[in-house]
Amino acid sequence: MKTKNKLYLLSAGLLISILLVSCADAEPIRDCLTGKQYGFFYGLLHGFITPISFIISLFDDNVAIYAVNNTGGWYDLGFLLGSSGWGFMAGNRSKK
Repeated sequence: MKTKNKLYLLSAGLLISILLVSCADAEPIRDCLTGKQYGFFYGLLHGFITPISFIISLFDDNVAIYAVNNTGGWYDLGFLLGSSGWGFMAGNRSKK
């Protein structure tokens, strides 16, 4: 019974992740240099979706992992914290 519950939980988490990622908006690279500047919270979000952005960027040249037009240090801090979350999640699973 526990294996079945874990499978349902994993399926639900995967479905929610796909739904959240499908809401992401793409901005052309050329427009990034003159468009909106991204700050801390966008850096956090971009860091969190880095693995997904990387896979998509392999197939689509219009997708980038890192926002070129950002506010500098605050965006970098958010990106670092967001992307480091993947390492903490992996580390917690390996100890069990």
